[in-house]
Amino acid sequence: MTYAIIETGGKQIRVEPGRFYDIELLTAEPDEKVTIEAVLLVQNDGEVTIGQPLVSGATVEGTILRHFRDRKVLVYKMKPKKKTRKKRGHRQEVTRLLINSITLNGTVFAAEAATDESPVVDDAPAQEAETVAE
Repeated sequence: MTYAIIETGGKQIRVEPGRFYDIELLTAEPDEKVTIEAVLLVQNDGEVTIGQPLVSGATVEGTILRHFRDRKVLVYKMKPKKKTRKKRGHRQEVTRLLINSITLNGTVFAAEAATDESPVVDDAPAQEAETVAE
């Protein structure tokens, strides 16, 4: 299993190839490829590379799927016995990013391709249930 810890939008996120993540808003358009070079850690099959603070030669490639606004966060402030109440909401703009690959010193770790095996079908005839009269 391969994963990396990247820093984007002031947050650190553990990412794996082939999965998508909601991160802070990026300025690129949907279906555009982006490269994140702020990689803090890379792990591939038990071999861990830790940066101080960043791993040199490591990048994470991704594709922007879409931009949207996250769920609303409600903030309610009140002062007791003063008839003062404030209710405010905030919706953060986020980007959904699909991680295509993790690169470390020229070695590319991509998502495992889906196998084209057909599902196993049981061709045995179904057994009929016996009825018992009491």
